[in-house]
This record gives sequence, C-alpha cells and structure tokens, in this order.
Amino acid sequence: MKMVHFTKMHGAGNDFVLIDDRDEKFPVHDHLRLAAFAAARTGIGCEGVILVQPSKIADFRMVFFNPDGTEADLCGNGARCVAAFAREVGAAKGCAMTFETRAGLVDAEVIDAGKVKVWMPEPKDRRYGLDVEGSKGDYIVAGVPHFVVPCENVAAVDVDALGRKLRLAAEFEPNGTNVDFAQFIPPNKILLRTYERGVEAESGACGTGAVATAVVAVETKGLSLPLHVRTSQGFDLTIDGDWRRAKSTGFTLTGPVKKVFEGDLDLDSLDIGNEME
Repeated sequence: MKMVHFTKMHGAGNDFVLIDDRDEKFPVHDHLRLAAFAAARTGIGCEGVILVQPSKIADFRMVFFNPDGTEADLCGNGARCVAAFAREVGAAKGCAMTFETRAGLVDAEVIDAGKVKVWMPEPKDRRYGLDVEGSKGDYIVAGVPHFVVPCENVAAVDVDALGRKLRLAAEFEPNGTNVDFAQFIPPNKILLRTYERGVEAESGACGTGAVATAVVAVETKGLSLPLHVRTSQGFDLTIDGDWRRAKSTGFTLTGPVKKVFEGDLDLDSLDIGNEME
C-alpha cells in the first residue's frame, strides 16, 4: 500500500487536493496515477493536485498538476490555497511567505483563516485585438497563457464548446491556452467564466484568468483598479495593482480559501483506466 494523506480545499470555488510532500515520496512522474488521483468519479475529484516540496530559495516549492496529470507553471487560486495549507503544516512559519513555482517566486500573505493574498507574476506577451476562429479577444500570459473574450452576457455563453474550440486554435499551438469569457461592468466589476487547459472543461474559478482579464480591463476597456471579479461559483476575487507608464503592473489576487475535508488514500487502489474489451 502507498497511503497518502491529503487535504481538499477550494479557493473561490476552484477545488484542489493538497499534499505535504516535503519528503518527496509522491509519484510525480506517474501521470496516469496522478490523473486517477484527481478523477471526479473514481478518485478524489479536483481541478488540480498541489504538492508542497522543499526549496533551497524559498520557504517551499509549489508543484501543480492539472487533473489530466500534466504539470502547470502556476495556478492563482491554487497558490492562495497552498499558502494557507503550508502555514497549517508548518512549511511556512508565519502569515507572510515566499514560495517557488515554475513561473518564478510568488509572495503570499494569509490575511486570516479564510482569506489569502498572493502577488502574481508580471503579465507578459500581450497580444491585443486578435480574431481567432471568429471570436475577437486579447491574449496575455499571467503566469500561464489566457485568451480573454469580451461578452455582453457571459451567462449565455456555451463555455465548454466555444472554449474547447479556441483553446485548440492554431494561433495558440503547440500548447494551447486557457480561455476566459468576460463581461465587463464599469467602473470596476467583471463577471468571469473560464475554460481551463488541463481540466478541459469550465473550471469553478480561475485566479490567473482573473488577473489576465483584469489586465485587459484596465489597459483596453478603461476599468479601474481594484477590480472585483465574480467567479462562476458566485465567489468574489479582488485584483489590485498599479498603473505605470501606460501599463498595469504589480498585481495581487485576494480572495477566500476553505478547507473542505482531509483523508488518506491508497495510491495502489486507484483505477488507472482500462480499455473496453
């Protein structure tokens, strides 16, 4: 048996399984088992598996896996959850911390038991005014790539169908992109739904998507910081930052986190999938 103790958390409706892997014994290279671990019907069910591992340059290292078993550079709401989790398990000694990700170092502050702020990587690779598969939008990397599509009524969008089409568009090859459908409400509110790469469906929320959409809102739509982003699950995220030299910078992502439950799972018991005979 390979028993693993885990904690299930959500950040603004974005749900994750978190594991204290400071002994680095979790099978990170077994992508099929990782996918089975995250599977909704036969595993725990989540939109990401997050490991806390040791780091030589920060308080700890955050390792993030999509539910399909692939590793991602960053997850904004996952970063907020891992900050609260790391403080609970002792990987971070105080409320303020710095941790390592594939997108660089991330600073975080546990404001209270139910709210966490993270300082996000600087936005880059802005490509505004794209026409992709008949949808006009803006591309930006906010830790991970996002294509932001403005909508008059975001509730009416078929996120899974259109999101899948745009996520796999030739313009975003070879790795594809996340797709954010945003309803901008001046002066400082956004309604947001996201088709998430790696989840391959609409996610409960997306922190990096909220930041990417905020960049677009400030730089092209005339909205003002701080911005309040309502997720598809009805939670609110606050995006703040600065306006310098005609660009937005220094973004923070603040919002709720909550532990849902914890338990133990035998990795050897997971069904890693068999073809129908």
